[in-house]
Amino acid sequence: MQPLNAKSLATSVLALLWIGCGSPFLLIPGGALDGASVDPPDTWAFLDEIDTVQLETRPSDPYSVNIWVTRVDEVLYLHAGADPGSWVAHIEENPKVRLGVEGAIYELVAARVDDQAEFDRFAETYDEKFGLRPRNENVSEAVLLRLTPR
Repeated sequence: MQPLNAKSLATSVLALLWIGCGSPFLLIPGGALDGASVDPPDTWAFLDEIDTVQLETRPSDPYSVNIWVTRVDEVLYLHAGADPGSWVAHIEENPKVRLGVEGAIYELVAARVDDQAEFDRFAETYDEKFGLRPRNENVSEAVLLRLTPR
C-alpha cells in the first residue's frame, strides 16, 4: 500500500469532514442543518453584516446549500439567477425551508417573486451589499425567492 500524498490526504480529510456533518461545505451541498429552531426575529437587520447563510430544502430528505441572502426592509431574498440549482426545484415541490444563520435555524416559507418592481428593489439592495448587480434582472427569466415566516 502506498503512502498518501498531500493532495490525497487533503481530499480524504475534506471528504471525512463533509460526511461527518450535515451542513453544506463551501460549494458542496449537505443534508439537514444542525442547530436549534428559533422564532424569526423582529428585525433581520443583523443579516446586513452576514453574506452567506445556509438554506435547507426538501424536508422529506433534507438538502442544504450555502447561499447569499439579501434583506430589503424586513423581507429576505435569495437569488438563484436564470440557471437555478436543484434546491429551487425542491422549493417548487415544497416551499418549506429552514434558514441557518450562526447556529440558529429559522423555519420559513419561500415564494417566487413575479413582480418586476419588487425585483428591482431587491437588485438595488443586492448591488449595495455585494457590489455587483444580479446577472439577469428580468423577473420572468431569473429566479428570485422571498422568504417569510411559516
